[in-house]
Amino acid sequence: MTSVHGPHGSDTAARNPVRPTAEDEVSAAGSELIGGPLGRRALTGINWWTPVRIIALVAIGMFALGMAQKAPCYDGGWFFGATSQYTHACYSDIPHLYGGRGFSIDLVPYFDRIPQDVSGGMDYLEYPVLTGLFMEVASWLTPHGGSDQHRAQVYWLVNSGMLMICAVVIAVCVARTHRRRPWDALLVALAPAFALTATINWDLFAVALTAVALLLWSRSRPLAAGVLLGLATAAKLYPVLLLGPLLLLCLRAGKWRAFWSATAGAVAAWLVVNLPVMLTQNDQGDLAVREGWKKFYTFSQERPVDFGSIWLIISQRSGHPLDNANTYATVLMLFACAGIAALALCAPRRPRLAQLAFLVVAAFILTNKVYSPQYVLWLVPLAVLARPRWRDFLIWQACEVAYFLGIWMYLAYTGSGSKHQGLPTDGYQLAIVVHLLGTLFLCAMVVRDALLPDRDPVRADGCDDPSGGVLDNAPDVFTLRSQWSAEESKAGYVQWGAAEQGTHGGTRPE
Repeated sequence: MTSVHGPHGSDTAARNPVRPTAEDEVSAAGSELIGGPLGRRALTGINWWTPVRIIALVAIGMFALGMAQKAPCYDGGWFFGATSQYTHACYSDIPHLYGGRGFSIDLVPYFDRIPQDVSGGMDYLEYPVLTGLFMEVASWLTPHGGSDQHRAQVYWLVNSGMLMICAVVIAVCVARTHRRRPWDALLVALAPAFALTATINWDLFAVALTAVALLLWSRSRPLAAGVLLGLATAAKLYPVLLLGPLLLLCLRAGKWRAFWSATAGAVAAWLVVNLPVMLTQNDQGDLAVREGWKKFYTFSQERPVDFGSIWLIISQRSGHPLDNANTYATVLMLFACAGIAALALCAPRRPRLAQLAFLVVAAFILTNKVYSPQYVLWLVPLAVLARPRWRDFLIWQACEVAYFLGIWMYLAYTGSGSKHQGLPTDGYQLAIVVHLLGTLFLCAMVVRDALLPDRDPVRADGCDDPSGGVLDNAPDVFTLRSQWSAEESKAGYVQWGAAEQGTHGGTRPE
């Protein structure tokens, strides 16, 4: 029987999208604000207001609200007052690094050394090459007339416009990745932490490239997906982690050609972007690695424990700087990856790509030396694809918003001197614990869905992996489960999954 996500099911999927108000109690309750759940006999997809267009407009609206939230800083908080940008919770790296990394004086990233009196100690730009290009393009679009403050304001506006495009790309890609579930992307568009952190840094650019890569993979285009994944890795390091889940799932399904195509595309794209900046000639005329290019990697290695991480709590509580934090974080990450590999190869049914992608990126963030507030942007689209349940998503978002407020109030406290206005250290540590537990909670729900597929919202109608591309409905060729367990899981699959495809009457998830 042909799956609705198969080659002949796209039209059916477009005409009969899953209505979240029909399967999600929180979504149904929230829909009362706009007139209640969609009727069973309502006609959809026959006019201009398609789900994708509505989601794109909602994403633009929420992004604009996030920009408005930065208004107190735009009007002066970034430029005057020691703690104003923290008490208003509107901090952004963008205007500060416009001058602090030499863009305001037309220095070329990675090639020109930044004067110490400009950067405050950073010799070169500490971002990957493609993000540096993004920042440079924004500086080209920033007029050079007016005061330094005015130019920094315009630079933030230009970057915000470019990042808004990235936000729309992310929302649209998530809406189109699961063909029958476009409305899940409303979780991306409406995510409060997404709007609050979108213009803190340039992370949305890498997230958008990653979202396009996942969309291309879902359309069974592994080479193109790999190219986008390589470009995303050239903008931020974390997207390369997605090759791990692809390796495990392709191992289990025997889809080696697709995996190697994606890997080759990723490596080639990364090299094309990085090699022109990476290599230079030394004094002897030999090729060498450029110091400016290495800065991102050396800075990441040498950076001490920082905001948002469990290591910061341990360091503050123990009074030790944790010089070996890199080793501790690496060991924990390896243990987490081993657990994810066991889940991928031992689960009763092959986990979905989005589930493993979310888990590996979450593991990287949770074990890292720093968990900056904008890192939530990495997880939002993956979380929506992995666990599109409004209750769980909103619990996690509440934890992230609490941390978003906590870090700025803590910085206000530490920057206010003897006034001690803001959140003290103990309160900030509690905020860290809250947002770590929120992420762990969502990880636990995703793991449960992988172990108990009948509770997976995406698989409730009997489909396999709508974002899996060549993995979707592919039989297993290698698992670490026993023969008895494999036969048992196969019987269970027939009972609640494959036998019900086409009827969309699978088990209702919790």
